[in-house]
Amino acid sequence: MDSVEKEKAALISGIETDARTEEEKIIKEAEKQAAEKRKYSEKKIESLLDDARNKAEEQAETVKRKIISGAELEVKRLSMRFQSAVIQDIMDRLEKKLNSMTGHANYRAVLANWITEAAIGLGAESAQINASKIERTFIDDELISEVGARIHTQTGRQLALTLSDAQPLKSQGVVLTAADGRTAFNNQVKTRMLRNQREIQMLIYNTLFAGNRKEQI
Repeated sequence: MDSVEKEKAALISGIETDARTEEEKIIKEAEKQAAEKRKYSEKKIESLLDDARNKAEEQAETVKRKIISGAELEVKRLSMRFQSAVIQDIMDRLEKKLNSMTGHANYRAVLANWITEAAIGLGAESAQINASKIERTFIDDELISEVGARIHTQTGRQLALTLSDAQPLKSQGVVLTAADGRTAFNNQVKTRMLRNQREIQMLIYNTLFAGNRKEQI
């Protein structure tokens, strides 16, 4: 009986030992798997953090570029607005300067040039000249004869010019109308400036701004 009890005790002891060994083995395997999962999770988290940082940096750079681009565009817009204002101001002053010349004796030469230009542009055999009230006082037979001689010298054509009996123009400058009334050449100041607007603006721009732009570049 004692022998049977010993055998039972030995069997139970062996089972307990095997159970503890298996338990330890399972625990170690579980700890190993847990460590591997923890390591994998840490790497995954670090990878996600890196991606997030990279995306954040890319987004920050994109925002930065947009801000810089917007600022540059605004500066360019303000610069163009300033340039346009300056150019317009100069053109307004030029118009006022021309208007103030009507009271000077040498304005007669200015009118002669404008009438000659209009007559050549009109290309008619005879035409009538009209101008503002104060300008008409300069347009006498002597000036008309002088203009006719200029036209003949420049084109070889004879042109009959007379002072129009129509109402004086309200704006500064001259208008030549062909004798048949079908065609006319407007050489008033506002029309002249509009006709040569691009050249005048480019001249002002090149004089005032082109040099500064090259220095900035």
